[in-house]
Amino acid sequence: MPVETEIKFRVEDLAGLTHRLEAAGFTLQTSRSFESNVLYDTPDRQMRARIEILRIRNYAGRWTVTHKRTPGTGPAEDRHKHRIETETEVADGAAIEQIFLSLGLVPAFHYEKWRAEWSDGEGHCVVDETPIGIYAELEGSPDWIDRAAARLEVDPAHYITLSYGRLFDQWRAEHNSAAQDLTFAAVSQTS
Repeated sequence: MPVETEIKFRVEDLAGLTHRLEAAGFTLQTSRSFESNVLYDTPDRQMRARIEILRIRNYAGRWTVTHKRTPGTGPAEDRHKHRIETETEVADGAAIEQIFLSLGLVPAFHYEKWRAEWSDGEGHCVVDETPIGIYAELEGSPDWIDRAAARLEVDPAHYITLSYGRLFDQWRAEHNSAAQDLTFAAVSQTS
């Protein structure tokens, strides 16, 4: 099973990061495009308790279904975040949603962002403009992540291994926000 290894880091200067990506040999693979994600779970949140997600994503007009979970052996998180990821492209996200609902799953969390994808041929950097700030993710082997981070002037002390859901939980606590979803509309209503 494929193991996804990544880190996030906060981006304070998007233009500066874009310049550093280009200087480090990254090329833009997908220009800034809107992405909408819905996580599904049992009504009593059994999947979240097991640190699993089941997601339907629409990104740049493409639908994907993804299941992620922590590895049974090896690191789940060290300096890098490790998840077993099973993903497939689907033709109709609404049809998949109906299947999930018929199975008793419910929408548990909705999050949005504007995403641009970059690659240097060995790994990927995605730049996510979220309702709570801009983050970038480096995804590849642990060694590549550390080398790419150094080329992009990212200090390992600034690596983030939290999901967007956990970052949102932190943001809600810091801002005393009642927002339930990490969407542009929900966050702007409570800010």
